[in-house]
Amino acid sequence: MIKKIFLFTLFSILFTVAFAQDFPEKPSTLVNDYAGVLSTAQKQALEQKLVAFNDSSSTQIAIATLKSVGDYDINEYALELGRKWGVGQGAKNNGIMIVVAVGDRKISIQTGYGLEGALPDVYAKRIIENDIKPFFKTGNYYAGLDAGTTSIIKYTKGEYKADAKSITKNNSGSSLIIVIIIIVVIIILLKKGGGGGSQVIGGRGASNALFWALLFGGGGNNRGNGSGFGGGFGGGSSGGGGFGGFGGGSFGGGGSSGSW
Repeated sequence: MIKKIFLFTLFSILFTVAFAQDFPEKPSTLVNDYAGVLSTAQKQALEQKLVAFNDSSSTQIAIATLKSVGDYDINEYALELGRKWGVGQGAKNNGIMIVVAVGDRKISIQTGYGLEGALPDVYAKRIIENDIKPFFKTGNYYAGLDAGTTSIIKYTKGEYKADAKSITKNNSGSSLIIVIIIIVVIIILLKKGGGGGSQVIGGRGASNALFWALLFGGGGNNRGNGSGFGGGFGGGSSGGGGFGGFGGGSFGGGGSSGSW
């Protein structure tokens, strides 16, 4: 009995591991070329395009090119991969998963719950047939994905808006001027009222005061926007140039597929 339980547990673990290996781990990019059909420049161009759309709309379009999906139905695979990666925002479910199985010559576009109205199955099918397949037939995968994502963006644009981000206004210029004026006034008053022997701030002291005013008046107020003395570390996401990660969206099976 113990031997049977051990064997059952072992087979279950092996099955789970084998199943997990069929699906790539969650990536840190929107464009993932596991089949190696895109050049570095092409991947970068698509990535920048989709990141810009994500930043402006919060809608995430993820691409995965594979050599094959094996025994899986292309739609089921794309649906499961979109769920596993969590494409789209959790509260909006506004993700789109595009899977291209190059060796199988199949493609699937799966739409998150929140975009099924903006991108119904018939639109997804139209995009595959009219925008993507003509290029795929000639082996131009980049052109097909570029045209397909352009149409997807056209249909879904305006459906959602990116969450408002807190922006720290840069008041360093006006603050610095005020600080300098105050210091100059203090220096003049001290020189006039204290006489030669009672000056609290001399020429060197005035220079020091002005230095510290520049340091804290100019650099301190810039830390909120990543410039000045606060902007030397942790650069990347604050600059708005990279993908911030998937948001935990889900899919309900809406979408379409095709072959070429």
